[in-house]
Amino acid sequence: MAISGAALLGGDIIDKKAASQLKATIWIGKNGVTEQTYEEIKRQIKDREMVKVKWLKSTEVDPAGIATACRAELVQTRGRTMVLARLRKPSK
Repeated sequence: MAISGAALLGGDIIDKKAASQLKATIWIGKNGVTEQTYEEIKRQIKDREMVKVKWLKSTEVDPAGIATACRAELVQTRGRTMVLARLRKPSK
């Protein structure tokens, strides 16, 4: 069953269960995080609102740093997998 990113961001609560069911659409390989990686994450977050990123065991990755650099919210990190979402505007 495919889940769209738009369906995951209902209201102010991000559905972590639905986020865990997403398929990884970005893989970080042996070259690590490059400028192209950042650009692709930004593009996919704009299109899908939520993306799952996986990386190799031999690659050092800072999920919080990537989220900050891409202006995204770090929803979840498990092992070598993270879920990023589009930043939401604060509720008034």
